[in-house]
Amino acid sequence: MKRIILTLIISVTTIFSAMAQQKIVQTAGRQQLGDFAPEFAHLNDDILFGEVWSRNDLLSLRDRSLVTITSLISMGITDTSLVYHLQEAKKNGITRTEIAEILTHIAFYAGWPKAWGAFRLAKDVWNDDIKGEDAKAVTDSVASQREEFARSMIFPIGEPNTAYAKYFIGNSYLAQIATEQIPFANVTFEPGCRNNWHVHKAETGGGQMLVGVAGRGWYQEEGKDPVEILPGTVINIPANVKHWHGAAKDSWFAHLAFAVPGEDADNIWLEPVSEEDYNKLP
Repeated sequence: MKRIILTLIISVTTIFSAMAQQKIVQTAGRQQLGDFAPEFAHLNDDILFGEVWSRNDLLSLRDRSLVTITSLISMGITDTSLVYHLQEAKKNGITRTEIAEILTHIAFYAGWPKAWGAFRLAKDVWNDDIKGEDAKAVTDSVASQREEFARSMIFPIGEPNTAYAKYFIGNSYLAQIATEQIPFANVTFEPGCRNNWHVHKAETGGGQMLVGVAGRGWYQEEGKDPVEILPGTVINIPANVKHWHGAAKDSWFAHLAFAVPGEDADNIWLEPVSEEDYNKLP
């Protein structure tokens, strides 16, 4: 029994470690300077982004975006490099309302003209988002819904799941509940949020178990009908089976996620769930 628990601890810890340490792939250095300055291109692509930016277990991509934006604006750099990092900040979960507050805060320390220059670029990057008072109203409404949902369950929502944002449609949150004996996490999905199709690969054993905590969600294996997940629903996911899970269109949703120990276990992320297929759900 002790051996099984130890194996489970190692397996789950490995999965969460891998989740936190996604490697950033950058090719701009080689594309723009590879022939002229190959060593600089190597340092930019492989060291700065491939190693430093990829240390997500020490500092999240969202936090690194905040640090980088602040540093560039403080130096008065408002060229294409700032545009790139503003775009990355948006991808890493920083909203239109948040960037406006961030730049306002920076203005008092880095200088008003520098903030003006950054605002002009940020407006273009977040141009497609909801604007003005509507943006604040939507942000406040989502925050209120999130707080209300948090009160409906015994486990915390946790922090924005920015490390895995590229594998989700919509916003999700991750709270590590236990790190000893049998580590597991609570994953919360905003309405309409779901993860991509994926496979928990393993030579032997492996797979995943989900336990519904609050709200209403869905689980689906490839080629099978979707299964509704409610509080208390237990989903056993075999290894090497393509599947996805997430919230219903009209409900917040949270589940506990346990990894089943297996040999040569790995998590393989695949394509997003199509809007057409998702919208067919009740």
